[in-house]
Amino acid sequence: MKFVDEFRDPEMARALLDKIHAIVAEIPKCQDKPLQIMEVCGGHTHSIFRYGLEALLPKQIELVHGPGCPVCVLPMGRVDDCVAIAEQTDVIFTTFGDAMRVPGSRKSLQQAKAEGCDVRMVYSPMDALQLARQHPDKRVVFFGLGFETTMPSTALTLLQAEKEGIDNFYLFCNHITIIPTIKAILDSPDMYIDGFLGPGHVSMVIGQAPYEFISSQYNRPLVVAGFEPLDVLQSLYMLLLQIRDGEARIENQYKRIVPEGGNSQALQALAQVFELREFFEWRGLGSIDHSGVQLRQAYARYDAEKQFVVPNLKIADPKSCQCGEVLKGVLKPWECKVFGKQCTPEVPLGALMVSTEGACSAYYSYGKIDAANI
Repeated sequence: MKFVDEFRDPEMARALLDKIHAIVAEIPKCQDKPLQIMEVCGGHTHSIFRYGLEALLPKQIELVHGPGCPVCVLPMGRVDDCVAIAEQTDVIFTTFGDAMRVPGSRKSLQQAKAEGCDVRMVYSPMDALQLARQHPDKRVVFFGLGFETTMPSTALTLLQAEKEGIDNFYLFCNHITIIPTIKAILDSPDMYIDGFLGPGHVSMVIGQAPYEFISSQYNRPLVVAGFEPLDVLQSLYMLLLQIRDGEARIENQYKRIVPEGGNSQALQALAQVFELREFFEWRGLGSIDHSGVQLRQAYARYDAEKQFVVPNLKIADPKSCQCGEVLKGVLKPWECKVFGKQCTPEVPLGALMVSTEGACSAYYSYGKIDAANI
């Protein structure tokens, strides 16, 4: 295959769906209770809703929308820290667009910008570094956010700043790691997951080996999946084959992008710049050990947490917002009490309604909602 439309071919999709329906009939355990398949990555959640894949699957398969959207798991307290930095007069605060509207306890970055703070949307940390070159009289802070997918670009930008001797560039590090997150899900008493669609872009960096504990310790299969409709359907079929045969292996459907050993240069940059935090707070999920990274001491001069005074408080989500239950797959987006009412993409109450990869936003946009029944 060469072109994206080949991964959206209706005839091939129908053929895969026929195979999925046929194999489900061969799995006795799902005749009484649906199989719980979690797509970890928010990109998969977006594709599933956008192309209506969930409605085409047999009723014996229940897709659980996981916590793989980094904007969605950003706790209110960290947003408050961002705003506190942005409100300082000599600061240019830079961020990816999705993070602009994530609600804090007082305001979002977008609201801070509307009130006069110099908050700018950038497409990469290199854009932020360029602003630091252009404005030597300002302190330029980049809001580092995302899983292992975006960590390498942040690390390499920091190394470039060091190489050039740029001393007005800072990183507010909120990068998070995927493996402890999956382990926390598997250890959760609230849910039982039969198999995982693994995150394609994270795996492009870390490879397949880090997932081996899922099969060896928890006896669950995982298939690293691409993001087009045929990718998702083929990956589901590969998972179902394993479940039918009583197997639990780590497979790679996304071989055109994901090398088995990951990206060695990216991993080397991560190891040089970052170290694991003892714990990190996740919105709706609580504290997860070793699930976030911070700058090593050698790069402390670039660390916004050490160079700026921030509140650093834990702020609970509004009680009416049920993002945590949706993130863990306990609730579907439309089962949240404020979904589509007080909480919409235009005025988000919860983080899952902000990003296009958030389950609530994806369902609101593509879920064929009957407003009369909300």
